[in-house]
Amino acid sequence: MTRVAVLDSDKCKVKKCGQICIKFCPMVRSRLEAIRIEDDKAVISEILCSGCGICVKKCPFEAISIVNLPDELDKDCSYRFGQNKFKLFRLPTPSPGIVLGLLGKNGIGKTTTLKVLSGEIKPNLGYYEKAPEWNQIIRHYRGSTLQDYFLKMSEKNLKITHKPQYVDKIPQAISGKVKDLLEKTDERNIIENLKKDLELEKIWTRSLSVLSGGELQRVAVAAALSRDADVYLFDEPSSYLDVKQRLQVAKAIRTLKEEKKIIIIAEHDLAIIDYLSDQICVFYGESSVYGVVSHVHGVRTGINIYLQGYIPDENILFRKEPIIFHPKPPSTSKSVEDSTLKWENFEKNFKGFELVAKSGEIKRGEIIGILGPNGIGKTTFIKILAGLEKIKNKQKFPELNVSYKPQYIAADYEGTVQELLKNLAKKTFTSSWYRTEIIQPLRINLLFERGVQELSGGELQKVAIAACLSRKADLFLLDEPSAYLDVEERLNMAKTIRRVVEAHNIPAFVVEHDVVTQDFIADRLMVFNGNPGKKGIANPPCTLRAGMNSFLKDMNITFRRDATTRRPRVNKENSKMDNFQKEIGEYYYTSLNEK
Repeated sequence: MTRVAVLDSDKCKVKKCGQICIKFCPMVRSRLEAIRIEDDKAVISEILCSGCGICVKKCPFEAISIVNLPDELDKDCSYRFGQNKFKLFRLPTPSPGIVLGLLGKNGIGKTTTLKVLSGEIKPNLGYYEKAPEWNQIIRHYRGSTLQDYFLKMSEKNLKITHKPQYVDKIPQAISGKVKDLLEKTDERNIIENLKKDLELEKIWTRSLSVLSGGELQRVAVAAALSRDADVYLFDEPSSYLDVKQRLQVAKAIRTLKEEKKIIIIAEHDLAIIDYLSDQICVFYGESSVYGVVSHVHGVRTGINIYLQGYIPDENILFRKEPIIFHPKPPSTSKSVEDSTLKWENFEKNFKGFELVAKSGEIKRGEIIGILGPNGIGKTTFIKILAGLEKIKNKQKFPELNVSYKPQYIAADYEGTVQELLKNLAKKTFTSSWYRTEIIQPLRINLLFERGVQELSGGELQKVAIAACLSRKADLFLLDEPSAYLDVEERLNMAKTIRRVVEAHNIPAFVVEHDVVTQDFIADRLMVFNGNPGKKGIANPPCTLRAGMNSFLKDMNITFRRDATTRRPRVNKENSKMDNFQKEIGEYYYTSLNEK
């Protein structure tokens, strides 16, 4: 039995707990040093540990994780960060001319895998104290495609381009204009085509420092595609992009297939990874403890395996309950008298941009989803409701306490996550309802002792959502709450928002580009259309069916349902199903799909 013992050094506080893990360890009581203290942190010997799990249960800061795995996996270790650190087993098998998708929850090793395959970190095969030489690594992978891959990498005969996960950090590393950056990286002489396909004309002469997240994402993808490389790696290429832009990026990436390039992507948007990939590798394990890469599967089979939580060819069950999608929109029956906020027609003008909002209302206990392309005024509308943007119209919004989660989150709080939430939810923080309905579903309790400024993008997103829902408010406003969250976290986030809204009868507006998440969370939809970057029109709230049809018709996209899991799948353009749904005017909910 292979044992993985992982210690979260940020949570381990031996001066506060009285070294309780050592006191209760049966092996230590038997005079075997299975746990010791070094540099004010606990160190666990995986060889001496019996795997009883007592220290895991006794640790007051939940800093210890111990997992027993089959011995067969031990020989497949590809990388370990250090003693009592995350361990990655296996690697995907890259194939020329095939788009390979990596699917799994956060903290399971997808980004680590891309860093190994990009050469940013060397596969140490689990020997973190003395990393093996290239000849040992190549010998370890003999007989597989990775042998040739790492041989070329060691001889520097493999040119690799890697689009990183956090594109919002690009301006910190690179300065200058979009034009200068992309002309410098254009080794394939395709930048003019990419400029048109990814709609970069409007930002061509702008500085990188003033670009939005979606604009930076498209620039980063264009920079990666324009380089002449053998291997192209993309880490979450759809973040911050609207539905149309996600498909444009997907189509641009798939053009690399024609040149028989190796293409690997890590992505959380199920519809996009389905549309983009030819094959799937499922990542399973325990977040921040260990990750295992499955064998390669066909794209439909691989995604369904991930949702159902069972890998037949390995006989592995990695999720107790499958992720289930509901094909029909939820019905609501809220009376007009329950309106919390009504607004008349109003306008907001900026230099070069105009937002026109038509009259509407939101009812108590209702969630209105907001859909529309980037640069159409969705965030501006939310900021007006939040009081952060003023309008000249005579209309006055009622005095409401508004809780707002912005699109771009600043980690400017200097304390811990627990201190932040305790200050916001003074009366309810210790209640069982608060912990059951907000803290546990979002797994915030695992972050309590962490400093807010130390959190990753996904962790910060979950804390920001919890903070928004913790405030005493008459209206919740959440702008892109699914950014950096994996599939399971997105559904947990949607369920959490819905539970809070229904329990307290507080309405909410949710801006969201993930159509699947929006379908799950919203009671009604507001669709924004117009000319992105110039004029946006905020239409009144409408039913889910009408809203989805209106939005997807503008995008010229249709969705069908998978026969097994009922998950939405993007139809290929001009396919039989795509043409049929456009003909009958049902772009998302169809009776044919719901059978």
